[in-house]
Amino acid sequence: MLLRYSSSSVTLSHCHKFHRKRSFNTSSKIIRWRPRDEYKLNQPELVDRITRILVLERISLLNRLCFDYSDEILDAVLYKLRFNPNACLSFFKLANKQQHFRPNVKSYCKIVHILSRDRMFNEAKVYLNELIGIRKVASSSGSLVFDELVRVYRDFSFAPVVFDMVLKMYAEKGLVENALIVFDNMGKFGCKASLRSCNSLLSNLVRKGDSQVAIIVYDQIIRAGTVPDVFTLTIMVKAYCKDRGVHKAVEFVREMERMGYQPNVATYNSLINGYVDIGDMEAARGVMKCMSEKDASCNVITYTALMKGYCKRGKMHEAEKVLNDIKESSLVADELVYGVLVDGYCRIGKMDDAVRIRDEMLSAGLPVNLTICNSLIDGYCKSEQLDEAERIFLGLKLWGLKPDSYSYNTLVNGYSRGGHISKAFELSSEMDQEGYVPTVVTYNILLKGLCNDGSFDDALHLWCLMLKRGVEPNERSYSTLLAGLFKVGDYEGALKLWKDILARGFTKNTITFNAMINGLCKLGKMVEAEDIFLKMKELGGIPDDVTYRTLSDGYCKIGDLDKAFQVKKQMEMEGISSSVEMYNSLISGFFTSRRLDRVNDLLVEMNATGLAPNIVTYGALIGGWCKERRLDKAYGLYMEMTKNGLTPNIVICSTLISSLYRLGSINKANFLLQKIADVNLLSGLENLSTPCGGDHAFRKIAESLDETAKRYLLPNDIVFNIAIAGLCKSRKVQDARRLFSALLLRGFVPDNFTYCTLIHGCAAAGNVNEAFVIRDEMLANHVNPNITTYNSLINGLCKSGNLERAVRLFHKLCSKGLAPNVITYNTLMDGYCKADKMIEALKLKDKMIEGGVAPSVVTYSILISGLCKQGDTDASMDLLDLMIESGINPTIVTYSTLVQGHIRGRKRISQLYNEVHPKELSSDSGSSTETGFMEPLCDRAMVDAFVMSEAVC
Repeated sequence: MLLRYSSSSVTLSHCHKFHRKRSFNTSSKIIRWRPRDEYKLNQPELVDRITRILVLERISLLNRLCFDYSDEILDAVLYKLRFNPNACLSFFKLANKQQHFRPNVKSYCKIVHILSRDRMFNEAKVYLNELIGIRKVASSSGSLVFDELVRVYRDFSFAPVVFDMVLKMYAEKGLVENALIVFDNMGKFGCKASLRSCNSLLSNLVRKGDSQVAIIVYDQIIRAGTVPDVFTLTIMVKAYCKDRGVHKAVEFVREMERMGYQPNVATYNSLINGYVDIGDMEAARGVMKCMSEKDASCNVITYTALMKGYCKRGKMHEAEKVLNDIKESSLVADELVYGVLVDGYCRIGKMDDAVRIRDEMLSAGLPVNLTICNSLIDGYCKSEQLDEAERIFLGLKLWGLKPDSYSYNTLVNGYSRGGHISKAFELSSEMDQEGYVPTVVTYNILLKGLCNDGSFDDALHLWCLMLKRGVEPNERSYSTLLAGLFKVGDYEGALKLWKDILARGFTKNTITFNAMINGLCKLGKMVEAEDIFLKMKELGGIPDDVTYRTLSDGYCKIGDLDKAFQVKKQMEMEGISSSVEMYNSLISGFFTSRRLDRVNDLLVEMNATGLAPNIVTYGALIGGWCKERRLDKAYGLYMEMTKNGLTPNIVICSTLISSLYRLGSINKANFLLQKIADVNLLSGLENLSTPCGGDHAFRKIAESLDETAKRYLLPNDIVFNIAIAGLCKSRKVQDARRLFSALLLRGFVPDNFTYCTLIHGCAAAGNVNEAFVIRDEMLANHVNPNITTYNSLINGLCKSGNLERAVRLFHKLCSKGLAPNVITYNTLMDGYCKADKMIEALKLKDKMIEGGVAPSVVTYSILISGLCKQGDTDASMDLLDLMIESGINPTIVTYSTLVQGHIRGRKRISQLYNEVHPKELSSDSGSSTETGFMEPLCDRAMVDAFVMSEAVC
């Protein structure tokens, strides 16, 4: 009974409990209530609950916890489970997938340390990569990540290998500044960089051009006890070549060999590249010989490097020999090898040879790649064969290729340089439609094209459009706009833009400083240019060879050769070697200042430095001797040039032809002109089959032009302009006018140069009314006259005695949107002086200075001549003193004028002699017409402005 009762009691009790439990469950479903410890946990309790769930690997239960992910919770969980990497990884992944939460830098650093300690390196690298990729971190100094890694390291006391991992990852991503922070500090925590990480850091430093830093880092690596390998050796050879010269690199290799390291083919290739960079091809060949002696087989990269060196120096025959060497060896020339040759020929304008090499490559069964096609497009554009460039561009699809942004930009640049601005804009629009969004490079090309075309207002509109589309201008953008302002004579606008450039932080950019210096030099403002140069150094900018060459060229153009050589000396003291371009400027300067005896000395010095004359050098020499009427010297240099494998260009051909016209050798000029043109197009010119007679040198030149014409036929518009200019210079203006009329009937479209040449010819011949008629024709054909055109008209009016009309035209220039230049002022000043209006002439000189135009030696010579004619010798001497104080050196013409004016003052003559004698201004420095002023100085300046070799280049 008791037992039954007891049993009954137990049963009832269990039933009661079951009933309560069931009632509880039913109730919970209705009100959705949870126990207190499931929804009102404080943070320590919540973290404890999360960690227990993670340790038990019951991650699904985390969804039942009511909490929001935060940095505090994530960091607390990672710290508490730091010895359980799998649990930490699971929770970090879960946190990383949340819609409104992302782990911060501290959490990333913790998980990287935790995973690295357990040698879960692949997973650690994933999150380290994400950490470095965070934009706000990647753009910082790098100390944020490193400082946090250090803090976690100190808290956890494990995984110093993380520092080596982050060092390598920074290096591989090219974030060398961040990598250097890690490298400099990781030793403090007992962690030594691995050799692989060190090699990665060194390699990327060299790749970014920080070779000097790479050498310092290498020394620290050696001091830390890290043993380098052959890969380290190869990297350091590149570093030494770029920083301390290839000779230091050779010493380094020898030292490593003494330590037992055997250089491999990559090491030798680096040495060859070093010699190639400095143009020492004989030494590069010597390295290849050394490789053979040490049983280090040359590979395709070795031969390609050698080929690049020959192509760089324009020695294409030698480059092709290297290709033959590859064919004779067991190596196979690939499309990269052929591409180097194609590009080499394209760079020097030998497009027939470039196509020949491409066809040879196709015959070998190799496919044409986009790089080769881009080289051909670029070559044809630079050779002004835009039709061929278009054909290659449109034919890319036939090769299964698609044009890239470089293809588009190259052709856009070709159109812009060729004056086809509309086509350039059409192609840039097509580029946008094809998915290649125009970049700042594209805009820079279009800006330069518009500025060169004289459409500066359109250039400003494009600039505003570029800013509106969110394209940030770079240093080239600003430099292009700056050059455009200088070109239109807007000196004040250029200064305003320059201040804006400096305000935007381009204070250390060499390109913008060079653009400013170049603009000032072209205006003859050498004092201001020198100030900008000094400002550049003051702000930490580093002048390059272009900076020094621009300054030197500026001084050469104003005839101050002493200052030009001072710039050259200063450049060489800075460790920058004189370039061919520097010598070219100095050669032109000697001709400008009539110091002809120094030209040959300069050529000897140039040859002693290992520099070979290029096509521009020969152009300057031939042009200089042609101006001096020494055609024998010009012919000799022409033959020397062709003997050295250089093909005459437009400038050289037109210089010779123009000189023949000027010297009255019309038949010879016509004969040469027809050699480089379609004869039928020039039927209006007299043509002789054998105009050379006994002139052997001329005959040789004519024969060489037969070969030139096969590869390089001058565009028709240039040929016509040369012919018209030649006839005008021969004072056969009516013949030029008749030829012009005949050409118009055949569809010739004259440009600014054509009209300007005719206007100058008519004005110089005294037919001013005819010059104005041509000016009106020019306007009717929508060709805007430039300042050179109006200079010709003003000169013609002054020569014909119509000074008042010349003055009125001068004052109208501003309304025509033109700014007078030094030639304009000199021409009008000369007119005032001839009319005995010295007060007006001197006032004009003051106005010239107020307008920002610097007086030249011609300016002062005109005024001194005028004062001397009036007998005002004291005023002329005062003006001479002012001229010297302004930094302008008087010429023999200036002094001879003063001598004539002071002929009765014996004492003053003695004083002038004492000034002239130390300057070594010999009596033969100028021609008889110049010293005697038989021809107005401004006229000679105008003639110089119309030299054909300058006009067509």
